[in-house]
Amino acid sequence: MNQSLTLTFLVAAGIGLVIQNTLMVRITQSASTILVAMLLNSLVGIVLFVSILLIKHGLAGVNELISTVKWWTLLPGLLGSFFVFASISGYQYVGAATTIAVLVASQLIGGLVMDVMRSHGVPWRALVGPVCGAVMLIVGAWLVARRQF
Repeated sequence: MNQSLTLTFLVAAGIGLVIQNTLMVRITQSASTILVAMLLNSLVGIVLFVSILLIKHGLAGVNELISTVKWWTLLPGLLGSFFVFASISGYQYVGAATTIAVLVASQLIGGLVMDVMRSHGVPWRALVGPVCGAVMLIVGAWLVARRQF
């Protein structure tokens, strides 16, 4: 996949996330708990991905799935579920813009830390641009979060 197509997918995914979270808040408002929206979201993903796995790889794919499960392979699902929970709560209580601003700023900080840890000896001057960008994004998130509608 080329870089332009990848960036197009990222833009589409970002817009899709706003639509998804808005709909999930609506589900939550018509249900007794946020868990209903989260379970519907997860069930659709499970059915979709199991179907694709079976179509592409048959029972061999299911066997590989089962043999791949280890305790730590469940952590991404837990983190993803927490992300969905936090997103829905954010949309519901502080609004879409604040939720997105805080999530993006925190993801950028986490991403920068991860990249620095994995790069083994990045010169400090190579970090000036990314750190300045992160600071501007944090300030932007703060400005969005303090707004009053």
